[in-house]
Amino acid sequence: MGTLTICCPCLFGLESVLSGEIKRMGGQNIQTTDGKVTFEGDFSMVIRANIYLRTAERVLIVLGSFPARTFTELFDGTVKLPFEDFIGSMDAFPVKGWSLNSQLHSVPDCQSIVKKAAVKRLGEMYRKSWFEESGPARQIQFSILKDQATIMLDTSGAPLHKRGYRQVSTLAPIKETLAAGIIDLAHVRRDTVVMDPFCGSGTFLIESAMHAMKIAPGMRRHFAAERWGIVPEERWTEIRKEAHAGIYRDSKFRGYGSDLDAEAAALSLENAKKAGVDSRLRIRQADIADFTLPDFPAAVICNPPYGERLLEIKQAEELYRTMGRVFKPREGMSYYIISPHEEFEKLFGRPADKRRKLYNGMIKCQLFMYFK
Repeated sequence: MGTLTICCPCLFGLESVLSGEIKRMGGQNIQTTDGKVTFEGDFSMVIRANIYLRTAERVLIVLGSFPARTFTELFDGTVKLPFEDFIGSMDAFPVKGWSLNSQLHSVPDCQSIVKKAAVKRLGEMYRKSWFEESGPARQIQFSILKDQATIMLDTSGAPLHKRGYRQVSTLAPIKETLAAGIIDLAHVRRDTVVMDPFCGSGTFLIESAMHAMKIAPGMRRHFAAERWGIVPEERWTEIRKEAHAGIYRDSKFRGYGSDLDAEAAALSLENAKKAGVDSRLRIRQADIADFTLPDFPAAVICNPPYGERLLEIKQAEELYRTMGRVFKPREGMSYYIISPHEEFEKLFGRPADKRRKLYNGMIKCQLFMYFK
């Protein structure tokens, strides 16, 4: 199998971070657009992308892209695509997708058209009129944006943010991929000390440890494309072994976490054990008001609570004032705080050195960065 076009969706605001990851991984002809990065590589690159990428949501193989203003155009464009290169005569091939700012706005109708076109194409190739679909699933995914349809195959299965270490989480967890992106922006290195006084389920601390130690996030999980038989199983094993051999075991990384909720602190440690980084972390129950600056350089990375109801919002605002008092400017200290509150800097007491718009789920946030 030759060169493939690979598409990795990501959270809005993390496109440049993901693009940098893909460049370091060896991806070619990288193109960045809103919410996704597209590049070229062989199937080994598909494997590496699933195992190594920290900020991608999925790894998709692009089968083709074409204008689709009518159902006829959608059908005719889809039926020309080489589904048989990836889908066998017994395999399942469900369809899902979305449409935005396009004349074809009914997603169920588009699903039906794409499915019919795939059946027609595969029927002609395998000389079959009916498909049992009892084999491993090849998830077909389509997007239609401004009348341009793109048809893809999902190689990941479960989303890539599901690393496997966080089966249980606190009420308002930050997504692993978003945490990884913020950690990249904070320039965490193999000897960085990271502190999180709102550690919740431990995501920032765990992702920081994995980043600093170069532990590939997908090393311990499996992916949909492993069941496809496209490449020998040994190739997946080889790349996992490469990832395992590349771990920085001599990393001097340390992480210190705390949370007002003792159960959350205990959950952080439990998740860290599942991720295999608990020996690098120290986690305890503590109030933010008791936070003190360490006598060594450190990066504070946190997602403080924010409320939706009036009383909760007032409590969150008082929390931001407390943070401004205890997160003092000092040589060697940097602070990376994500919040949706539009008046955060005023409440915190000083303007950020840099800001970046990010989305935590559907919530528009800012990453406030203090490092001068």
